[in-house]
Order: sequence, then structure tokens, then C-alpha cells
Amino acid sequence: MRLRALLDTDALGLRLLGGEDELDRTVRGVMTTDLRDPSRYLSGGELVLTGLAWRRDAADSEPFIRILVAAGVAALAAGEAELGNIPDDLVVACARHRLPLFAVNESVAFATITEHVVRQVSGERAGDLAAVVDRHRRMMTSGPAGGGPDVVLDLLRTDLDLRAWVLSPTGRLVAGSKSAGPALPAEVCAELAAAHLAATRTGRRGPHRLTRGATTYSLFPVRSSGRLPQGSRDVRATVLSDWLLAVEADAGDWPDERLDLLQGVTQLISVERDRRDAARTVRRRLAQEVLELVQTGAAPAEIAARLRVAAPVLLPGLGAAPHWQVVVARADWEGGDIEGGPVAQSLLEEILVDPLATGPEPSDRIAVAHSGDEAIALVPLPALSAEHDGSESGILADALLAVVRDPLSAGLDGDGRVTLGVSAPVHSAEGLHGALEEARHARRVAAARPGRVCAAGHQELASHVLLLPFVPDDVRRAFTARLLDPLRDYDRRHRAELIPTLEAFLESDGSWTRCAARLHLHVNTLRYRVGRIEQLTSRDLSRLEDKLDFFLALRMS
Repeated sequence: MRLRALLDTDALGLRLLGGEDELDRTVRGVMTTDLRDPSRYLSGGELVLTGLAWRRDAADSEPFIRILVAAGVAALAAGEAELGNIPDDLVVACARHRLPLFAVNESVAFATITEHVVRQVSGERAGDLAAVVDRHRRMMTSGPAGGGPDVVLDLLRTDLDLRAWVLSPTGRLVAGSKSAGPALPAEVCAELAAAHLAATRTGRRGPHRLTRGATTYSLFPVRSSGRLPQGSRDVRATVLSDWLLAVEADAGDWPDERLDLLQGVTQLISVERDRRDAARTVRRRLAQEVLELVQTGAAPAEIAARLRVAAPVLLPGLGAAPHWQVVVARADWEGGDIEGGPVAQSLLEEILVDPLATGPEPSDRIAVAHSGDEAIALVPLPALSAEHDGSESGILADALLAVVRDPLSAGLDGDGRVTLGVSAPVHSAEGLHGALEEARHARRVAAARPGRVCAAGHQELASHVLLLPFVPDDVRRAFTARLLDPLRDYDRRHRAELIPTLEAFLESDGSWTRCAARLHLHVNTLRYRVGRIEQLTSRDLSRLEDKLDFFLALRMS
């Protein structure tokens, strides 16, 4: 706003004492001070309000005005409540340095002037930003993106002084203002994503707010009608894949104009999201073709030909045939008629991204198809070195689960589950069918575990873990009770440690010496305890069959 506009508002009680030629200066903010040197708190363009408590005598005015002019303030407004009339020495100093000077009537509070200036300046900035956002939206909808979401977030920072970030539903940082300072820590991103998902699932209208320590964040959903299945009004169809805009501010008392502006920003980001989704069409088609070939038992040569087509699209410039890994996901909801395949497909496209990577594009090196209620991701891996066979490379189920479990659990909100299965890397078309079955079986293992979000990997399929989840619950309970309840009862009555002794004995492969050393017992004491275990259970721990039964009972208990 211009200084001249201050004189047009009678309620402000301002009277011009000097600087009429400078009234076209722009006011960018307001500050109240009675410090003798307020320079550290000035950034330029302010209207400075002062009660003159800093002035002891006439000699103080000149240095005070020099400080204000050096800081680039727009004008000075001095209150008449303290001294009555404004001192002549202050009027002279302002005239000498061409600094506009206003007198503030004693009946007007500085807070009134501050509120008026802030409202006018913010409104003008919001109007300017709205015009820029509208222009940017037209550019993005009619042609190539004008820099992506980061450009819009930079505008929020520079024009409205708002720090903002775009996050995925798992808390991955998709975009952030380059001038917003340090990036949000990963744990904060995950907490914001979880709060957003939980609030969205309750049906509350955004923006949602979360206070973390002394900072309040407002969370705006970034939605697109293009991703909502036709005819579906159920939020669960997209809640696990929608982005969100997190703003470091409390939007609870924002005027409608500013809320509308932020909604426009989310729409602009949604345009970028839709463009990225459209670009995934080719990759989805490739994955669907490969999946159909694998599931129908096509010849390896035919599958290999499709992989050769897919490799340059997913890993441009690689030059060598990659290894491949298969990830299977399923999203299940209690009640409702929601097609699980598309939900799981969108979810996999979000979570199969390095959580440390930023920007919307790193996920474009995967291809995800869906079949029925499950989604299947074909993930290319760079050619593995000759130093190892790849058993420890690629996507690991535990690492994947650690990234997505907390945010997605909030989005599932008690009536949904997400289960994931991960195969081992394979290096040929012949291995893809086995990898797909391996990933599907791992997902079924994960589904047999408690929890809203579960994952299992190929490493777990080479042990008893493959079998235990599929044993009926009543059989499991009866089996473990028959073997372990006598030992638990004895331990409880005699304060013995037969169960820990049994575990240590099995983990020591039945070695008396190693087990005694591990438990810090004499071998004879260990033999006594093992004998008591055998007596109470009618089993023989020298027999492999009995050792195996005890081992499984402990794992199922």
C-alpha cells in the first residue's frame, strides 16, 4: 500500500507533519518500537510507530532518524500521548533526511494502525499472488509445466511469507519452496501425513490442523477428480494416494479470500499430479502386458522381448538388461464396494519411491499393473555387480514397511488393511513367474500377521515362517498349550526358568557347553533343568522331532 492511503482513512487519526513529496512510497509492513536503535528488527519498507520513550532530549532525534533512514523504513508515525505535540527537533530531523513524519492522535491506539496496515498489505499481496497463480494455472493446463509445484510454493514464500511443502500420503517430500529454509525432517513429514490421512478418513473438511511443539501446520488435501473411480464417492478410493499441501501456519482464523487462494494452489498442484499420472500410462501398459504374459504361461522368449521394450522406458540410458523385482500389494476394506486393484496400484506407485528422494519424478522407474484386487509392481534394478548374487540388493520388505506403516495405518482408520509381498531379484524372463508367485505368497504371509499394514519378503519364505501363518488359530493354541503350559505352570509355581532354558538350549543347537555358558550355569544344573522339561512334557530333547516341535511351539506362542 502507499503512504498516501493512510491519510485517506480518518479512523487512523494520522496528521502529516512533513514529507508530502514522499507519500507515494510503498509500505510493506509495520513495526512499533521505543528502542533507541531498532535497526536489528527492520528489513525495509516499514511504517515505524513510536511513543517517543527513547527521546530524552533534543539531541536524540537526529541519530534515531539516521538509523531509520539507513534501514530503509517508509515513514515514521509518532504518538502524541507521551509528550503532547511532536517535538520540533524530530520534525527537523525527518525533513533533513526526507523521511515522512505523521503525528498519531492520542485517542488512536497503535494496534488500530497496525491491524489496518497488515490487513491492507496482506490483501494486496494475496491479490497479486492470486493473479500469478491463475496465470501459472493457465500455463500448466495449456502446455508443459512451468517449473512444477516448487514454483508455486516459492510464490507462497515470497508473497505471503508462508512456508509450504507438498507431501505424499506416506510422508515423502514431493516438493518444497527453495526459500523455505531447511527441509522438514522425515519424522515430521510422516506425522503430518498421518494426521492428514486420519482427518480425511473422518470426513472432516480441510484444511486440517496439527500443532507440533510451538509450530502449527495447516494441511490442505490435493485432490483430482481424474483419480476417483467413476461413480465412486467413497473417500477410501483415493485417500491412500492423494498428496497434501502442508503450510506452516494456523489457517483457523484465515479470511475466506486467503483460504480460496490456497485452494487454488492445491488445484494447481493437482494439475501437475494429473500430468504425472498421465505420463505413467505407458509404464502401466508395459506392466500389464508383461503380467498377462507371465500369468498365461507365455514362452520365456516372448516375455524377454517385452522386457527389452520395457527396460529403456523405465531405465533410460542404462544400456544393459536390468534385474527385476516383483512387489505385490492388496488393500482390503471392511464393508463397502471398493475395487481394491486401482487403490493398491496408486498406493504402490507412491510408496515404491526412495523415501529420501524429492520431487514427483523418481517413481517413474517402476511399472504397476493391477489384476483383480491386487496390484503388481515390476521394478527394474540396475545390473548387479559380479561381486554378489543380488540377494541383499533391491527392495527389502522390512525397510519398505518401516517407511509406510505409521502414516498408512492412520489412513486405514480401523476398517482397512494393506499387505505387501516382495520377491527376490531375478535376472531373466524365466524367473519372473517364480518371482510373481514368491511375492504373492509373501503377501499372504504378511496378511496372516496382526496389524493394519504388514509386509513380508522372500527371505522369510525359506523357513518355518512360510508355514506357521496358515495353521488355524485353534490348532496353534492347542499345540502350544500342550507343550508349553506345563513348563509355564512350573516356572510360575517354583520361580524356575524352564522356558528361557528351553529357548537357549534350542538356539545353541543342543550343545550343553554353549548353552551352559550362555546361561552362566554349571552343565549339571543345565542337565537337571532339561531333564525336568522332558519329564513334564514327556518329550526327549535328544530327538530331532521333539526339538522341532518345541521350536515351532515357541515361535507360535
